[in-house]
Amino acid sequence: MKKQIVLLVLLFVGTFSFAQDNAQWRGDNRDGIYQESGLLNEWPTEGPKLLWHFDGLGEGHASAAVTKDVVYTAGTDGDQGFVIALGHSGEILWKQIYGAEWMESFNGVRSTPMINDGIVYVMSGFGKVVAMNATDGKILWTKDILTEFGGENVRWGVTENLLVDGDKLFCTPGGTKASMVALDRKTGSLIWKAKPNGEKSAYCSPAIVRLANRNLLVTHTGNVIIGVDAETGELLWSFDHPNKYAIQPNTPVYENGLLYCFSGYGQGSVMLKLSDDGASVTEQWRNASLDNQMGGVILLDGKIYGSGHSNKEWFCLDWKTGETLYSSKMLGRGNVVLADGKLYCYADTGEIGLVDVSNDSYDKKSSFRVTMGEKQHWAHLVIHNKRMYVRHGSTLMVYSI
Repeated sequence: MKKQIVLLVLLFVGTFSFAQDNAQWRGDNRDGIYQESGLLNEWPTEGPKLLWHFDGLGEGHASAAVTKDVVYTAGTDGDQGFVIALGHSGEILWKQIYGAEWMESFNGVRSTPMINDGIVYVMSGFGKVVAMNATDGKILWTKDILTEFGGENVRWGVTENLLVDGDKLFCTPGGTKASMVALDRKTGSLIWKAKPNGEKSAYCSPAIVRLANRNLLVTHTGNVIIGVDAETGELLWSFDHPNKYAIQPNTPVYENGLLYCFSGYGQGSVMLKLSDDGASVTEQWRNASLDNQMGGVILLDGKIYGSGHSNKEWFCLDWKTGETLYSSKMLGRGNVVLADGKLYCYADTGEIGLVDVSNDSYDKKSSFRVTMGEKQHWAHLVIHNKRMYVRHGSTLMVYSI
């Protein structure tokens, strides 16, 4: 009897640990910040040590989603999209095709898999949401959000990194029936739909803002930023923030009542102040310099770091005032994450830089060029357990940092 009790306890602990081993695009809070320490302050001239690489991903721009035991990413085989699970030495654990993927322009999978409580979620460029068992890849449910909610696809294929909170999975069909929806994450059934705002989705991945009396969903649709009550689906507010092409891939950044929203094509940044209940916003400042297209920014010690798009520099802005504190042409424009106090910058040119900003400047300590893979260098970097995960086209590279 005692052995049975011990076994049950071990099974419970193991199940609980697995259930809590989650991963998503741009880290735990999708803010690009990875809680790592003891990383290298500089890299060898040729770059950090390459531990392994996997070359069978086909076309696509998905990043890795890394857990304690598994590395998940997505790719294409012909015109079919798949999710693949790899061990931490690069061996294939399973591979699951989920259906047709976007192959019309900048080909391949757009969405990074999200792992939550034993389920993997991904969205195709045609708006098909797929849930899979994280252990073996078995498809649990699918839903076509464009068809079901009257959505119209966007020029480059719908692109959204899905978001879960509790039992709700959130996504943005941008259709005639709903601007955003909440689905039951276990079954795919509809929980609520936010009223349509006359706009398509805009390549944006939403964030959740936790206020004292409300959880608020924030995202961009084509020309506006919107705030939606995460529990009820009530569309609370919208704020105009258009750009030339209605391409708005950057997830807003929240801290202490302020919501930073930013866009490429010369549009730049706007800081919004949320009311205490999240039901309204007011503009605090604008800055047109940091017009990041799709690479994200980092908020560190009251400063915002990121690259411009039309403005081809890396900028540092003051969080409270929007003042440009300094800028640099140290790298081409690209995406950025933070780990152990330093920026990891991946330029569209294929150069990855390790950058120190502790002395009020962009100090590029080390850099190297990605030589494997092909086409655009758009997948965001991932840092996990002293390793850096770099996706470039058909290849995933894992470096010791």
